[in-house]
Amino acid sequence: MMTISQLTELLGWASVINVGYLFLATLMFIFMRGTISSIHSKMFEIDEKELSSKYFDFLSNYKIVTLVFMVAPYIALKIMGQ
Repeated sequence: MMTISQLTELLGWASVINVGYLFLATLMFIFMRGTISSIHSKMFEIDEKELSSKYFDFLSNYKIVTLVFMVAPYIALKIMGQ
């Protein structure tokens, strides 16, 4: 059985990892857009112009999921614990 403090710690570290990945992915899309677009357009046979929209959709969806399922429960548990 998992205690509230263990769950809080788990969500805290999961939040750090997910926000870190989001930050890294955003930086890669900003600074390596040409290389990444070229690779993905060849792999998935998608036009490079359409990929910008798909990248934005991915980042926005990932941010929402991270905030809703990791960060918000972590903050709620931290508030409850104090």
